[in-house]
Amino acid sequence: MGIETDRLILREYTMDDYDALYEILSDSETMQHYPRPFDEEKTRHWIQWNLDNYRKYGFGLWAVILKETGEFIGDCGITMQSIDGDILPEIGYHIHKKYWRRGYGSEAAKAARDWMFQNTDYNAVYSYMKYTNIGSYRTAVANGMKKVKEYPDEKNYISYAYKITRSEWEEIVGRSKRYADNKRTGVDI
Repeated sequence: MGIETDRLILREYTMDDYDALYEILSDSETMQHYPRPFDEEKTRHWIQWNLDNYRKYGFGLWAVILKETGEFIGDCGITMQSIDGDILPEIGYHIHKKYWRRGYGSEAAKAARDWMFQNTDYNAVYSYMKYTNIGSYRTAVANGMKKVKEYPDEKNYISYAYKITRSEWEEIVGRSKRYADNKRTGVDI
């Protein structure tokens, strides 16, 4: 499995990704919206959980690699999550803080969204986050999602859920294709 965008490669985790991932998930600023940063054991478990998800579902969080340098800068993908009591496909991500505000999270999330609609039968995909996580809900909106739920959550106090349906995604993809076709043919847009 491998997904390429203009600047990124998303690929399945290996245990060789441990050191780079630990640097991200053990950082208190990066993990400020989690109960606490990950320790070594939790980071190893995170990789193993995703390896198990690949076998069980055919997807999980994938390593995010910068094409230009080959550097591991985070993870992004789809996992099955409990969102207000329902188990739903959810796009999640963690990007190394030195790469924040460069659009990598949005680029990776859009690639994960597209992969999901092209390779599964799910009719919607979600992102959920702690109500204080402004960056994550901005990324969800950039991914074409709309806020559909705000609910009490034991882990987050209050969580927000964002969603995009297959038909909404098809409309976005259709608009992008029409725009590219018009630009290519010189039609005034």
